[in-house]
Amino acid sequence: MKTIKYLLLLVVLLGTFSCHEEYTNPSALTEVQATGTVDGLISLVNGLQSRYSTSRACPIYNYVAGAGLTSRSLIVLNPGNTDEVQLEAGGSSVVGTNAIVRNLWEQSNIIKANADLVLSNVGIVADPGARSGLLGGAAIFKALALGNLAMFWEQAPIEIVVNAPFASREEVLNEAIRVLEEAEPLVAANPIPASFYSKAVAGVDVPNSINALIARYALMLGQYDKAIAAANKVNLAVKSEFRFNPTNRNPVFDVAFGNENVVRSRNLNMGLPASLAPVTADARIDFYFASRTSVDAPTGVPYYPDKGFYNSNSTSVPVYLPGEISLILAEAYARKDDLTNATTFLNAVLTKTAATDAWGIGANLPATTATTKDDLLLEIYRNRCIELYLSGMILEDSRRFGRPGPLVSNPSSGDRNRNFYPYPANERDNNTNTPNDPAI
Repeated sequence: MKTIKYLLLLVVLLGTFSCHEEYTNPSALTEVQATGTVDGLISLVNGLQSRYSTSRACPIYNYVAGAGLTSRSLIVLNPGNTDEVQLEAGGSSVVGTNAIVRNLWEQSNIIKANADLVLSNVGIVADPGARSGLLGGAAIFKALALGNLAMFWEQAPIEIVVNAPFASREEVLNEAIRVLEEAEPLVAANPIPASFYSKAVAGVDVPNSINALIARYALMLGQYDKAIAAANKVNLAVKSEFRFNPTNRNPVFDVAFGNENVVRSRNLNMGLPASLAPVTADARIDFYFASRTSVDAPTGVPYYPDKGFYNSNSTSVPVYLPGEISLILAEAYARKDDLTNATTFLNAVLTKTAATDAWGIGANLPATTATTKDDLLLEIYRNRCIELYLSGMILEDSRRFGRPGPLVSNPSSGDRNRNFYPYPANERDNNTNTPNDPAI
């Protein structure tokens, strides 16, 4: 990885989401101006959100499309979409030049590097509330970027240096948690004032998002007590979201779901095998799908019309869902052999209604009948796939729960068609430390 590639890209990063006129000309700011003033740092954090959440290149589109195709949740409607076709086929068809693979890798690394610029310069901010907003916002986006790298690759660089060494995905996730844990007490002690959002993009609830992400990544690492402690700090009634408008559009709707030419849902199974598919009475089917009847794309490929968080250019996308937090608690307790608490938090998801969920996601189902640890964990996995449909986490979940994986000789043999992605070709060309690609 060449340092220059992932350092500050002022021309494309600054000002995209800024509410102030002085940032409407991004190239007018130098790096010194961006990191030497409070307004410059705010513009950098706004730019992190823009890069993370808008355009076909952004992580949101690429982890939704990537994980959706790798888990067979999505189907390609037009064979002219070569990169999506490769991911749908899986196995050796997914190569280092694939644009979805490249974009998810590159954009996550750029976000990580630019978040570091904010974190390294936030000391210039005298106001403690503004400092909380900048520190918390940069920590959240750095953690999200690191989380994406860990969920889709076996290894990734943490440092931003020439020929950066690669770290294990466990080390990458631990770095994400470290950054969040450093920010958490400072943000908790110094609430972010409303005046901060006169310049910063609103929508992401910083305190709750920090704890939600600590819980998410601690669970992935098997740090169950830490996951439980962080999850219990999250206010489930508070929304944390990426907001969109006619200029900065919801990327999944804009690229794919707003037409019949790229990808859509394959069926109502939400990436699950038929034996685990949601039951007919599950109200979450109607939250995530506009119809339970398939339609044909102009190319003749049948698909199911999606809704959920990608049903218009202005639909917000959650940073995390309340249901995810309850399922983190359910899984962590189950893996600690506390089946009573595991059952309680699983039932909180199964029995909730749209009226009791901050995002209007209700299952309206009876409490679970599972009584053993294995059965509870299977139900937790099933409900993660349903509750968190198209959140990008199904690939990580599938591996963690030991679901059947693909064979090199037959990528269609398991619940997913790859375990991890190959490293992008341009990373390999620029970093001699790039590891060998995984076989599958």
